[in-house]
Amino acid sequence: MASRTRHLNLDTDKPDLAKCQEILGFQFNDLDLLESALTHASGAEHRLASNERLEFLGDAILGAVVCEMLFRQYPEYLEGDLTKIKSIVVSRQTCAKISRQLGLEEFLILGKGMASDPDVPVSLLADVFESLLAAIFLDGGDASARAFIERHMRTEIELAVAGDSVSNYKSLLQQEVQRTQGLTPTYPLLDEKGPDHNKCFMIAAQVGTMRYSPAWGHSKKEAEQRAAHNALSQLVGEAIPYPNES
Repeated sequence: MASRTRHLNLDTDKPDLAKCQEILGFQFNDLDLLESALTHASGAEHRLASNERLEFLGDAILGAVVCEMLFRQYPEYLEGDLTKIKSIVVSRQTCAKISRQLGLEEFLILGKGMASDPDVPVSLLADVFESLLAAIFLDGGDASARAFIERHMRTEIELAVAGDSVSNYKSLLQQEVQRTQGLTPTYPLLDEKGPDHNKCFMIAAQVGTMRYSPAWGHSKKEAEQRAAHNALSQLVGEAIPYPNES
């Protein structure tokens, strides 16, 4: 995917807020709130002027609304199943994916060092999605925030329930490292154990010389998917979902 132009926190170089609102499908009464949601700490005069506080609020709102959606849509699912689906839907990978689909890179307000980098980190894209969600909530209220979440998360919920999100971890990792590093992940087999009819395999995702936390699986395919999930989590600074336990 081609890199988009990003904007600095300068009076002469502001993001196109009208275009951003059109993409979001929401018109702000307070445009300063929208601009704050788009402002990374590197492009702010001080930390309180960045989108960090909005990200904190947006994360909580997103989790609560997605939980309610799952609770109402899947009355036959147990708590453990709902928790697994929710963790996929509200993950940084999913939030960053939606930010890319919306083209939010174009509107980010970054400091000079980050703006000169052709690739926007996954964590930053995830943060701005949550920040914008909070800004919509503060400006338009609960109904507007819920409508925004439902519009963008309903498909992600369906994918997670169908298992498609899990099966795409290798694909997501490949897309990410090819875009940012021009490399293709490999999946070396590190260990195996158990009888032939019930083997387990330990596999790690490796990108160049960087080997991420390995994962066990009951098949090589499952272990590779789990290893890719571990790698994606490490890339955005999250706890790995599959610790390397014997």
